[in-house]
Order: sequence, then C-alpha cells, then structure tokens
Amino acid sequence: MDRNDEGSDGGPEVAAERPVRVGAAAQPGRVDIAEQPVRVGIAGLRLGYQITAACALAVVAAAACVHVAMLFLHVAPSNTLTKQHGDVVDEWIYPEFEQNWKLFAPNPLQQNVAVQARAELRTADGGVRTTDWYGLSAEDGAAIDGSLLPSHTQQNELRRAWDFYVGSHDSQNRPVGLRGQLSERYVRRIAYMRLDREQPGGKGDEIARVQLRSKTTNVRPPKWSDEKVSLKPAYRVLPWWTVEPDDLPLADGKGRADAETKGRADVDAEGAAR
Repeated sequence: MDRNDEGSDGGPEVAAERPVRVGAAAQPGRVDIAEQPVRVGIAGLRLGYQITAACALAVVAAAACVHVAMLFLHVAPSNTLTKQHGDVVDEWIYPEFEQNWKLFAPNPLQQNVAVQARAELRTADGGVRTTDWYGLSAEDGAAIDGSLLPSHTQQNELRRAWDFYVGSHDSQNRPVGLRGQLSERYVRRIAYMRLDREQPGGKGDEIARVQLRSKTTNVRPPKWSDEKVSLKPAYRVLPWWTVEPDDLPLADGKGRADAETKGRADVDAEGAAR
C-alpha cells in the first residue's frame, strides 16, 4: 500500500493535514463567541452608568482646564485679563496653589536683599532713644550656617514676610488693598518680636515704635562676564510704626496681661452697650 492509499483510508497523516472549519462556516446560522466585539471602559457599562461617568469626566476636565488657566494667569506677565480679574485669580491661587517661580523669567535672583530693623525706646526716666540698625536677615543667616536641620522659621519667615509686604505696597510704601494692611501688621510684629529678643534698652525701657528698611546689593558677576553692575547698596526705608497692644502678646507676660485686660474691657463695654 502506497502513501496515497493510506491517505484515502483516513490515516493519521492525512487527518492532521485536513482543515478544520470553525465559527459560522462550521455551524451555519450561529456566530462564534470569539468573533463578538468585546466592549471595554465606559462603553461596557449600562446606559445610566455611561451618562454618569461622562458627566463626571466632563466636570473633572473643566476643573482641570480652569486650574491650568488660573496658574497660567498667575505666573504670566501683567496683561489685560490679570488687570481686570486679578482678584479672582488670587482667590483661586492663594494659599494652596501659590507659585514662586516665573514662567517667562526663570533667571535666578541677582540681588541680595537684607532686612534690618531698629527701635525707638521710651526710657525709664521719660526720655526717648533710638537704637542702631539690627540685621535681622544676617541673624537668620548665621543661625542657618552650619546647621544640619535649620528650621522653616529661620529660613523663610522673615523673607516671606518681606516679600509679602513689598508685593502688596507701591514704591511709596502705600498699601494696595486689604492684603497691604495685613502685611504691615505681620512685618511689624516680627520686627517687634526680634527687637524685644535683643533687649536693646536698659531696665525699665520699652519699645514704643519700630522701623524697618531693606538693603539691596547686586551680586557680583562672574569673572568671565563683561557685565558691569553697581555694588553700592540701595535702601528702602519704611515709616515708623507705633507698637500696638495687639503686638505685645508676642513678647512677654506683661504684654499678655495688658492684652487680656484690654480684651476684658472691650467685652465689658460691648455687654454694657447691649
């Protein structure tokens, strides 16, 4: 028997080569499961769930677009939109999404800004004396140098407070809006707290007023640069600020007692008015 005869008898070799039909061709009128399209994602959900998922995605996409637009307007240079709707942008950004970098001006700072303060003392004998300037920024820098874990207060409290003040005041030190008044109180309290810690006066002397100024010095350019800059410091002097009772609790127990007495008097006066 030759090989053709074996194939005609349905031998194993011929059976292995015989094509097998599947699906519709194998069983007319029926569709094979493997040929049906499989729906994934939102398309695989029921109609009600599809509508809910589409609405949720639309809300998320809209919120993301608004957030990106607000961030862009916050870091972009001054333009018509920021001038007209700057308050809305600030309300969205501060304080959670504040940005400290400039999208269109990523150059590093080329100036050193130091904050200094001095006090006007009311002496025990009734006189008035003005102290020398205290380098508040220099004190923070000395505390940071050599410290493996400098505190956030030493690194950023004074710097951020001064940036807050400069950003909310014009060149004539006039506050711009409510944030300007808030920054004044914040900087004044920091200066009073720092000066009181230095104990600039003698026994019985009290701090009546404080004054701050900034000393700005250009960073010396590298040797290979042809840039010419002035190394003469520029000063921005702020007006004298009278220390208010609300500032005293930050300093000592006497201040706390005075503030508590004032608070009780205010409460009593409000109760009498009622």
